[in-house]
Amino acid sequence: METLTIDRQAWTWVTRPSLMIDRRIVRRNIETMVAKTAELGLRMRPHFKTHQSAEISGWFREAGVDRITVSSIEMAAYFADAGWTDITIAFPANIRAMATINALAQRIQLGLLISDGSVIPALEKGLTAPVNAWIEVDTGDGRSGFGWDADMEIAEAAATIRKSAKLRLAGLLGHAGYTYRSQGGADVLAAHGRDIERLRHAALVLRAGGFRDIQVSTGDTPGCSLGHDFEGADEVRPGNFVFYDVQQSLIGSCELGQVGVVMAAPVVAVYPHRNEVVVHAGGVHLAKDSIVHPQYGTIFGQIALPQQQSWSAAVEGCYLRSISQEHGIAVLSPTLMKQVRVGDLLAVLPVHSCMTADLMMRLHPIDLGVETDPILMMKAERVVG
Repeated sequence: METLTIDRQAWTWVTRPSLMIDRRIVRRNIETMVAKTAELGLRMRPHFKTHQSAEISGWFREAGVDRITVSSIEMAAYFADAGWTDITIAFPANIRAMATINALAQRIQLGLLISDGSVIPALEKGLTAPVNAWIEVDTGDGRSGFGWDADMEIAEAAATIRKSAKLRLAGLLGHAGYTYRSQGGADVLAAHGRDIERLRHAALVLRAGGFRDIQVSTGDTPGCSLGHDFEGADEVRPGNFVFYDVQQSLIGSCELGQVGVVMAAPVVAVYPHRNEVVVHAGGVHLAKDSIVHPQYGTIFGQIALPQQQSWSAAVEGCYLRSISQEHGIAVLSPTLMKQVRVGDLLAVLPVHSCMTADLMMRLHPIDLGVETDPILMMKAERVVG
């Protein structure tokens, strides 16, 4: 068994909850996914909602990516300013933001989601520049989009778009969000298979109706990490893979060693009689996402230890059992409990890295072993810039 030792010389500059990034892990995650999609003959349109960083977007560009997905109009504008010229907003088109949509459409190739047929005439009336229209298909998640077997509705939407002077029918777009609720790799692959099959059905319906050049866009991190059968798909849009997280490790998408971010959490109270400590890392830092761990029950993160240029593997028997606004209650193993004291740092592997990063707005590189300027994310750059 590995001897656990707290290195109190690591991360000495950290004074408050701080999201740490190991750039080597993140770059490797990017390169691995880009290589896989290329091998499968798929276009890569990664979702940037996880990292929300112009600097990290450059790592994708270095890997050969030239088109992206975002989750909001504001995010599209941010990455357009960073030089990206082919952007799909993977969220139902919001006609109240028509002025911003038009401004973007004038300077980039913009893709919008048609998730409800009634939005088509509103876009036709309000748009001043053409955009790519993706018909969103709900393949079983029950969130938004046309039902995958709503053949007539999908065909009618496509026909209406084809008549439009402002909308160019790009194809069908789906997101298998239900893969995140999978119980292991086999379950992920089964869910991924259903998603691909249902998108293929919708595409065949349109092609039978004369829409010969329909493209199919899919992609979720679990399916893209584990899947190899994408027959009928042209494009994938995974996002979370750039950082991964505890949730992804538990459903089988990755190993914990592929998680590229951790929360540096100061220990503020120690309770040896219950094998617990209080850390400064709560819901305002990590979000309140939880997951059921097969050994520990419901957890809000797993615990690792800071090291000079990264962090340790997750420590057996150590996890966040609860969080409130600022507090995190961490259960520690008896071995680690004997060492830890007030003022130490723990490294919390987040359950959901997308939400954690969105809350923190800054990423602190750790792979050089010294304090460096943080990588600013979209909202942070708005605040400081």
